[in-house]
Amino acid sequence: MIVSKLPVILAEKKLRVADVVRATGMSKSTLHKLYNEESSRIDFNTIDQLCEFLDVQVGDLFIYTPNPKDDEES
Repeated sequence: MIVSKLPVILAEKKLRVADVVRATGMSKSTLHKLYNEESSRIDFNTIDQLCEFLDVQVGDLFIYTPNPKDDEES
């Protein structure tokens, strides 16, 4: 699964989602979904804007962790 590190990055930079919304014009709901890990997909333009505004690379925004295995498979 892909995990968003947006909450960590914003905390490190002492920013809130509202700050990103104001600075980029991005949708508040899109950013909240990313922040709360409720997104199932993300637009390349959104990633581009976040990377530019936060001065990070794509790999800084997201990490991959293997999906948990179902207990039924054991």
